[in-house]
Amino acid sequence: MSKIIGVIGAGTMGSGIAQVAAQCGHSVYLMDANVEQLERAKTGVSKSMDKLVVKGKFTVDQKSNIESNIHYVAGLEALSPCDLIIEAIVEKMEVKHAVFSALEKIVSSECILASNTSSLSIASIGSSLEKADRVIGIHFFNPATIMPLVEIIPAVQTNESTINEVLTLIESWGKTVVVCKDTPGFIVNRVARPFYGEALRIYEEGLADFATIDWAMTHFGGFKMGPFTLMDYIGNDVNYAVTESVFQAFYFDPRFKPSFTQKRHSEAGFYGRKTGRGFYQYAEGIETIEPIKDEIIGKIIFERVLVMLINEAVDAVFMQVASVKDVDLAMTKGVNYPKGLLAWADELGLNWVLDKLSNLFDEYGEDRYRPNALLKRMVKNGNKFY
Repeated sequence: MSKIIGVIGAGTMGSGIAQVAAQCGHSVYLMDANVEQLERAKTGVSKSMDKLVVKGKFTVDQKSNIESNIHYVAGLEALSPCDLIIEAIVEKMEVKHAVFSALEKIVSSECILASNTSSLSIASIGSSLEKADRVIGIHFFNPATIMPLVEIIPAVQTNESTINEVLTLIESWGKTVVVCKDTPGFIVNRVARPFYGEALRIYEEGLADFATIDWAMTHFGGFKMGPFTLMDYIGNDVNYAVTESVFQAFYFDPRFKPSFTQKRHSEAGFYGRKTGRGFYQYAEGIETIEPIKDEIIGKIIFERVLVMLINEAVDAVFMQVASVKDVDLAMTKGVNYPKGLLAWADELGLNWVLDKLSNLFDEYGEDRYRPNALLKRMVKNGNKFY
């Protein structure tokens, strides 16, 4: 018998998760206290399914069946028959605690309770439960219907059977699954911080402008978007908030230090595409800023950002956040990096990466540039990641 899935929060992420589960034949209860939001979600799912019909992924009859799998409900009580519930609501711990505590009184003792949080502690979310061994993180990437990656995050309380059941289920939905430790930012939001942070630092030092830094990363690195284009796409308010929360959660480790440039853009309401202005302007008639295509400067920018990313990926392995394979999978499938960072490090030579980082560390004397201990050990012993 197919499991009954509950999703709390009918925003973009919640409705996307509900659609994925419905496409895989599950009966889904999508719950939101805001009835208007439920209507918007229903319309959104229908439009999304229409596109898949046009692409030939589903027939009109299949579309109808999938849509009928989703029940739009306004109260938690309606989730009582669920076998798995994924919460996708506001990133506030006290709100999540209240919801999980209330849920436990409604569902069976076997129901798995999961959070789609991108950075909050799963252990802390589970602390509101009487039976905390059934709590787990299931972190989808936006849009959930398209992005292949899902991070699975067991808390210290989570039992083995919960982990195995969730892994089997999410893989059956056709997703690429990685397992990671319950640490701030998990894999992707942790390892990706230097893509934004170091680009902002390079700008603040006056080495290059936004457009030139973006050009360097796409031209030399093959990244689909440069960091400033991507921050404008995500939203400076959202991206800055994640950076700040990761920085605080890591006890203010300088590797994750936020940037005043991004803070000021966020404070000014320059969020990016959604407000018409971010690091770039998106109003009609505004001329596109052209990068300065200086190959020497461009290569310096690209290599500096890349070695910082690699150092963070190495640290994720060193601190046993995830395996080498899962770190690389997460970055290629979760944020579309052109290569896995650890495979990239092997290709460039670990000694080359260490030299670049050591030079930065010597020049700046700042902890943000300290080469990881595992990287030093591997170079000393002549090891590679693959």
